[in-house]
Amino acid sequence: MRGSTAAGMALATLALLAGGSSSAQMWRADQGDGTYRNPLLFADYPDPDIIRVGNDYYFVTTTFANAPGLTLLRSKDLVNWQIFSHVVPRLDDRPEYWLAEGKDAYRRGLFAASLRFHGDMFYVVVTPVGQNTRIYRARDPRGPWVMNELDREAFDPGLFIEGDGTGYIATSIGSDGTIRLLKLDPAFRRVVDDRKVHYIAGAEGSKIVRRGSYYYLFNAIPRRLGLTVSRARSLYGPWETRPQIDDRSGGHQGALVDTADGRWVGFVMLDAGAIGRTTNLSPIFWQDDWPVWGTPDAPNRVPVRAAKPIDGFPFAEPATSDDFSARQLGSQWQWNHNPDDARWSLRERPGFLRLRPTRAEGLWSARNTLTQKAQGPRSRAEVKLDIGHVAPGDRCGFGTFGQYSATLAVTRDAAGRPSLSMDVIESTDKGPSIDRRVTAVPFAGRTLWIGLDLDFTTDRGRLSYSGDGVEWQAAGGDFPLAFAWRTGTFQGQQMALSCYNPAPGKGYLDVDSFRLRALPDSKSGNK
Repeated sequence: MRGSTAAGMALATLALLAGGSSSAQMWRADQGDGTYRNPLLFADYPDPDIIRVGNDYYFVTTTFANAPGLTLLRSKDLVNWQIFSHVVPRLDDRPEYWLAEGKDAYRRGLFAASLRFHGDMFYVVVTPVGQNTRIYRARDPRGPWVMNELDREAFDPGLFIEGDGTGYIATSIGSDGTIRLLKLDPAFRRVVDDRKVHYIAGAEGSKIVRRGSYYYLFNAIPRRLGLTVSRARSLYGPWETRPQIDDRSGGHQGALVDTADGRWVGFVMLDAGAIGRTTNLSPIFWQDDWPVWGTPDAPNRVPVRAAKPIDGFPFAEPATSDDFSARQLGSQWQWNHNPDDARWSLRERPGFLRLRPTRAEGLWSARNTLTQKAQGPRSRAEVKLDIGHVAPGDRCGFGTFGQYSATLAVTRDAAGRPSLSMDVIESTDKGPSIDRRVTAVPFAGRTLWIGLDLDFTTDRGRLSYSGDGVEWQAAGGDFPLAFAWRTGTFQGQQMALSCYNPAPGKGYLDVDSFRLRALPDSKSGNK
């Protein structure tokens, strides 16, 4: 993209029709005929850990520096999921979690949590990058969650609780592969024993489940994107290990969860390109007390489509669209870091989200960027904005956030005249850099619609704008969608509302609504 001519970067004037209203549903895992297809959610829900509590299933997923953190989803049938709560309202007071002192926590923060339930208590164990392991507990998974910290750092901690209540944490770092087992005191507040129990080259992401007289230890092998299973009659071994599956056969980093009638189902994470890392579900059958993914007719691979493990429940999905009429932000939204609560409001103008600009030189260092997971395979988001109070110097808009951050923003010159411009920022190992900047064009009117088309079948995105929500103009050509764990946010592409100013900002942006729907196929003539 570098080297584009000024003419090529100019805002296009070709009108686009948005098409009629349609469902927000982009992807339906539940096929409505007793079967499901993978992935469960066509969005970035990485490092899954899934448990059953009675007839409910809970799923914890990685959120890195996003706040609130550690998303919990709930399901009745392992196929239809909705966001239920977040374990951590805010990350702690390290400066990088607040984008302070020139530091950020992208690619760090909270990841690879372990979720378990025992007695009447839910437990989440997680190790923030560079900090000691934490154990959160709550009787109600909606919170509040109480936290205590251990005296050591257990990478990718896998909590296991025996029937008598004894707690253990399995941990292994992929660069080493030594799997250690930490025994906890009865209150789960101290480590009382720490010993090596097994070795698997490159192993991490340990998870332990028990079936009958065997313990089963699952480990991800990132170097070959594989999953292994080990079994033993004692947690301290000896363990024997077998390979399971990999990205070619359905995923890596996962484990098993049981159903109320005694069957077992497997869940695994799949590296799925620009959308991020998705979760697949698989039938499990047993041979000689070893779990085998898939079915006897098609063993050792996660099926694209299979019978639902539990039938009879209706379609459900995480929330997406929002009219901002509630007193709290919807559970689908997360801030890029801990927010500055003085710079946003749902109450100053009921029915609108008000974003006051935070002080920053660019998007990457700006607080209060409000994000939501992009949805595949093809989706269109539209935001309706009141830009009447955006002030000179403010840069407020909507677009993508991640490996490539493409934002269409409104600004004003010193005379107060509004204009629109688009940036495409690429995150590199040297930091974010402008990949493309589109020359600003005037915009007349107070109400602005911005459209964002995301096509994960081609990994391309487009931005457009409208003064009436009907006739659309393209902005600056398409741009790439990508995921890379070494740079960017270590997340799939996100959709993002942002507002910042290099100087103290005096204006604000009012967001009227956010709508998400399936992106019509280009062959239909609607974009």
